Amino acid sequence: MRNRRLVFALLLCFSTFWRIEAFKFHRAQKTERISGSAGDVLEDDPVGRLKVFVYELPSKYNKKILQKDPRCLTHMFAAEIFMHRFLLSSPVRTLNPEEADWFYTPVYTTCDLTPNGLPLPFKSPRMMRSAIQLISSNWPYWNATEGADHFFIVPHDFAACFHYLEEKAIERGILPLLQRATLVQTFGQRNHVCLKDGSIIIPPYAPPQKMQAHLISPSTPRSIFVYFRGLFYDVGNDPEGGYYARGARASVWENFKDNPLFDISTEHPTTYYEDMQRAIFCLCPLGWAPWSPRLVEAVVFGCIPVIIADDIVLPFADAIPWEDIGVFVAEKDVPKLDTILTSIPIEEILRKQRVLANPSMKQAMLFPHPAQARDAFHQILNGLARKLPHDNSIYIRSGEGVLNWTAGPVGDLKPW
Repeated sequence: MRNRRLVFALLLCFSTFWRIEAFKFHRAQKTERISGSAGDVLEDDPVGRLKVFVYELPSKYNKKILQKDPRCLTHMFAAEIFMHRFLLSSPVRTLNPEEADWFYTPVYTTCDLTPNGLPLPFKSPRMMRSAIQLISSNWPYWNATEGADHFFIVPHDFAACFHYLEEKAIERGILPLLQRATLVQTFGQRNHVCLKDGSIIIPPYAPPQKMQAHLISPSTPRSIFVYFRGLFYDVGNDPEGGYYARGARASVWENFKDNPLFDISTEHPTTYYEDMQRAIFCLCPLGWAPWSPRLVEAVVFGCIPVIIADDIVLPFADAIPWEDIGVFVAEKDVPKLDTILTSIPIEEILRKQRVLANPSMKQAMLFPHPAQARDAFHQILNGLARKLPHDNSIYIRSGEGVLNWTAGPVGDLKPW
C-alpha cells in the first residue's frame, strides 16, 4: 500500500510539472511551414489541372434520400453529400463529357440511418449497382473504360465492402463493379481487402461551423496532458470485450483510468471541443474501424493526435506530414502509453504544435461550405489530378469487358 501511495504521489508531482510547463505551450503559437514536398502538395491548386463531369442522376439516388433524413448532413459520412454540392459549382466541372478527365456519380450510399443515427449499409450495394447500370445504359463513358476514369465517394466504415463489421466486410470484399474505379474513402488500412491500390483516403466529415463556434482563446494554456472521450468497450456488439478495437481501448481504460495524467472517460461533456483545445495529447485509437472524427478534431484544435491503429493509412498522406504532427503507438504498446508520452522531449512537442498550427494543415481536414482554398475538397481534386493523364490501357475494346456483372452475394443482385 505504501508503495502504491508513493507511486501516486510521484505521478501527481509529474502531473503538476506538466501543468506548469503547459502554460508555456500557449506562447508557442507561431506556425511552422510544412517542409519538403508535402508542403508543396498541400498548397497545390487543382483548378486548370483536371475537368470533372457530374452525372445527372434521378433524385432518388441523392436529394430525395437526404430530404427523407436531414441527419445525413451532420454525420461523419457526410462527405459524399458535400462533395456532390461542391462539384456542382466547382470551376473544375465541365458540362461537356467529351472533354472530361474524370466522371463522378453522386450516390448517397450512407444516408440510410437507424433511429440512433447509425448508417445501415445493407442497401448500399444494390443502390450502387443500380446507379452504375443507369449510367452505363444512358452514357457511353462507363462502358469505354468500365469505370477506370470514374470516381466514387464511399465513406462507409469499410468503404466499398459495405458492412460495418470487419469480418463481414472482408467476407464481402469490394463491390465487384467498382474494381476498376477510383474510390475516395475514409477507410484506410494496409494489406486489407477493403482498400485497393489507387484509392484516395480522406478525413471523415466533422461539422466546420460547429467546431468554429467552440474555439477558445489561443492563449489558453494546455493544462490536460492526455485527453479522450469515447467507448472503451462495446458491450452490445462485443460482450467479451476482446474484439472491439482489438482490445486497444479496453487496455487504455484498464491501465490508465486512475492515472492523473490521463483525462479519459466514456462521458461526452458539452465542453468536449474546448477540452481538446486545453489538451496536449488527444488519443485517436481505432474502434470498429481504424479511423474516427477524433483525428480531424485533434488536428483542428491543435491537440497532438496519438494514433493507435496498426497499419492505418491516414488521410492525404502525401500532403500531410503525419509523422511531424502525431505520435504513433502500436496497439501492443498501449500499456506503456504513459512512459511513451512522458518521454517525448518538450522541444519535440512544441515543434509538433507549431506544425499543427499551420492553417493549411487544419484546412485540409475540413469540408467547409462554402469551399475554401486548400480544403479537403481541393485535396481530393489534387489526388485525382495527380493520376492524370490516364494511360491508354484503361480503354476497353468492344467485347473484351473484364467486369463480372453477376459477381457478388445474391442479395446484391436484387433490384433497388
